[in-house]
Amino acid sequence: MPTVLIGPHLIRNQPGPFRDVLLASGFSIVDPEAGFVMTEEDYRKYLPDADALIAGGERLPGDVIRAAPRLRAIARTGVGYDSVDVATATERNIPVLITPGTNQESVAEQAFALLLALTRNVAASTAAIRQGTWDRRLVAPIRGRTMGLVGFGRIGHAVAVRALAFGMSVVAFDPLAEQDAFDRAGVRRVDLPELLASSDVVSLHAPLNDHTKGLVDRKFLSLMKPGSYLINTARGGLVVDEDLRDGLVSGHLAGAGLDVFNEEPPGPENVLIGLPNVALSPHVGGTDRQSMSDMAEMAARAIVDLHQGRWPEGCVVNEEIRPGWRW
Repeated sequence: MPTVLIGPHLIRNQPGPFRDVLLASGFSIVDPEAGFVMTEEDYRKYLPDADALIAGGERLPGDVIRAAPRLRAIARTGVGYDSVDVATATERNIPVLITPGTNQESVAEQAFALLLALTRNVAASTAAIRQGTWDRRLVAPIRGRTMGLVGFGRIGHAVAVRALAFGMSVVAFDPLAEQDAFDRAGVRRVDLPELLASSDVVSLHAPLNDHTKGLVDRKFLSLMKPGSYLINTARGGLVVDEDLRDGLVSGHLAGAGLDVFNEEPPGPENVLIGLPNVALSPHVGGTDRQSMSDMAEMAARAIVDLHQGRWPEGCVVNEEIRPGWRW
């Protein structure tokens, strides 16, 4: 009987369609005793006995993968896979799976939660009222403003839909997206300098890779419109923290909404978390109740497909191992 190890804390020891899918297909499920985030030590304890893994956003380095001789599939609940050593998985002939189309609506909602928290002064107003203060200062509208999307995949598109509904105009930069995607969404395609110069809000929806790491640096920020906002629900590594801090402290940026960080959770030494014009959330953008269930179920179905000799189309990151692959 093949065994699946459950990594994400949010679905460990929890019922759900993903569990029904695995059990109905003859899999044994292991819910490890571990903290909220699986550590390398946890993986070294449990992963060597697993045939498949449903993983969250925790790091899965190459030496941990190499120490799991039975491992045949790694399925990420989400679309990012920068935390997984894909090269080692490929070397070991292990498919690395993602779950596209399951969490973009959740991420888009979180992006707007952060933006509205900033522009409507929500946290400061809550604190003021609790302290007996009635501060009715004028706040910034977003209607009539421009949203700039850096990345126009599923998540960027979902954010665009909401921005248009709020009465914003939307521009986007994505060198890999098809023009038809922009046309159908009513979004104007621009290059990055134009986007930064014209946008009142810049929202990041790019993957983290060698080309995008540290993308939001001093130069990027200097090109942003004075008084604009930065929203990051993608990956913390896209941003150079010290450069963003300087842009916020100087007043060049009005604020930043951050769901992701270079180090998670961020420590007290983080240069951004104490700033008054920053709204924060603990990397929860893609994981509301519905999206978490959908991601886990898709991950489970992809594992079952592989075990039963079907290739889960559109879910495998390292497609080069497909020819002749067998469980």
